[in-house]
Amino acid sequence: MRKISFLLILLAFACKESSKENTAGNLENNKSEYFSSVETNVILEDDSLSVRAIEVIGQNLAFAGNNGMYGLYNSTQKTWKTNIQKFDTIVPEYRAIASTSNDFFMLSVASPALLFKTGDSGKMELVYKEEDEKAFYDAMVFWNDKEGVAMGDPTDECISIIITRNGGKSWSKLECENLPQAAEGEAAFAASNSNIVVKGDKTWLLTGGMKSRILFSPDKGNSWSVFETPLIQGKSTTGGYSLDFYDEQTGIIIGGDYTNAEGNKGNKAVTKDGGKTWKLVAEGKAPGYKSSVRYVPNSEGNEILATGFTGIHYSKDGGNSWEKLSDEGFYTLRFVNDTLAYAAGKGRIAKLIFR
Repeated sequence: MRKISFLLILLAFACKESSKENTAGNLENNKSEYFSSVETNVILEDDSLSVRAIEVIGQNLAFAGNNGMYGLYNSTQKTWKTNIQKFDTIVPEYRAIASTSNDFFMLSVASPALLFKTGDSGKMELVYKEEDEKAFYDAMVFWNDKEGVAMGDPTDECISIIITRNGGKSWSKLECENLPQAAEGEAAFAASNSNIVVKGDKTWLLTGGMKSRILFSPDKGNSWSVFETPLIQGKSTTGGYSLDFYDEQTGIIIGGDYTNAEGNKGNKAVTKDGGKTWKLVAEGKAPGYKSSVRYVPNSEGNEILATGFTGIHYSKDGGNSWEKLSDEGFYTLRFVNDTLAYAAGKGRIAKLIFR
């Protein structure tokens, strides 16, 4: 594999904000009133690859997956730079990634938990390691260029939460005395790197399993409270798998039970009060289990895409009703603008154009 050039990554991040400002003029951003179809263009295909974490960087895309593999896609040149990041003899599986204006981060599942950051040497550098046998991190995101958060399954009596305040150079794990106590069997799913949403200083974390709840912080992780959800729960495979907020009040959670993919009761809920209360939607109607949900940009919180290994579903009324746009399944999805997204899953990463 070719080594990722640190200069290339840095250049991509430097262009991040200007690219966001210019997406409205992108030729592929030609949204009609509602979506009726999706065009899928595979940009990376590898049967041995499984990708559950992608990050849009301007018009470009970063990923990290199994087999220690990570990479950057240049959308202008339509080329990939990929590499493998091992730790001693360990070949990690990465399911959580994040970025700031200056750096790219990737976090592995299982023990030891390994968090890497782009370094000045041009190589990824280890900035956090956790060797607890129960360690299993699920998602990561940054509030700003200095402060970020990642969450994982409990190793003690609370959900694992690590935070950085210095741009990711070092990370500290919050003590359980400062967090809500986890219920028996409560954990989280590293299904799509979408268990965490931040809006301003506010943060929402989604748990699942025997208990599926929302952990909420109004102040970037300094204090926490917990909100109940009506999602199906009670088994290790049930509960919320993915979370998104359109603004500080409007949000959606989706999941179900991946061992019963067609089950469509208790797997979709929305909030209008910042996550304090949740209401089930499309109860007993498709879609069933999904691993990733995202609001369509510039849709006033009305349009939503949900994906999983059973295909892509679309709602144009805030989640109350859904239609299937594609049978092609992906684990995770991220929008570039309101008609263009990237999606990743088993053996492939694709560009999706919604029409």
